Amino acid sequence: MKAVRRILTGVVVIAVLAYGGVLVYFYVFQRDLQYERAGDITELSATTLSGAAAVSIPTGDGQVLAGWYQAPQAGKPLILYYRGNSGSFTHEHERYEAFAGEGYGFLAFDYRGFPGSPGELTEEHLLADALAAFDWAMGKGVPIVIWGRSLGSGAATYAASRREADALYLETPFLNFARIGSDHYPYLPVGLLLFDQYPQEQWIRDVTEPVFVAHGTGDKTIDVYQGKALYELAPNKAGIWIEPDAGHSDLWARGEWERAKAFFVEAEAAKGR
Repeated sequence: MKAVRRILTGVVVIAVLAYGGVLVYFYVFQRDLQYERAGDITELSATTLSGAAAVSIPTGDGQVLAGWYQAPQAGKPLILYYRGNSGSFTHEHERYEAFAGEGYGFLAFDYRGFPGSPGELTEEHLLADALAAFDWAMGKGVPIVIWGRSLGSGAATYAASRREADALYLETPFLNFARIGSDHYPYLPVGLLLFDQYPQEQWIRDVTEPVFVAHGTGDKTIDVYQGKALYELAPNKAGIWIEPDAGHSDLWARGEWERAKAFFVEAEAAKGR
């Protein structure tokens, strides 16, 4: 029996040490696990965006963000696009081409720490970048509607809670990043370890703009329950689209732009524009 107890004790000690090692690894390298910062940059000249220009957006602490900007046609708003958590904003040029093709303006950019913009990527910096981009766009003197995708839904909601836009469109949004982490790693105390949590469920309560949420039931990155729950917290609900079996990056190919455009048209009409 003593031998059995020693074996069991040894197994427990090894398991505890292994688990502790996992916690330490997660804590030390969490931002490498949380963000997908690497990726190629598509040159503006390689797109069909003949009316757009590469721009530099200054932040309040002396950093500069790389972006693309195109002014809207008369009677159309500017779409301030907060990109998701993968590579450079430039690889989504198909979206910007669709916006411009319908007369919408757009501003898209890389948060610092992503390929186009130097600097350290943290929640504090990303949120500061979100406001810097909004203020830059506001300086153009045109109506603004906001589009936030995935990670960018947090940036978009934060900006909308602190600035005034005409509408807020959220694609595959979340409640907070700790909840995402817990969904993927239920055996880890993610909420206690995570630096950058983006509590979007708090910010949405201060958003006065009409809110539209788009999500898919097949999303394996951010479960659809999070998008549904976030929408229920929005003070000014304008619509929700739940696409059956759609994954995290499937909505655009399933007619998302038509739905978003209809939402923006309705929001602008409500503003008398």
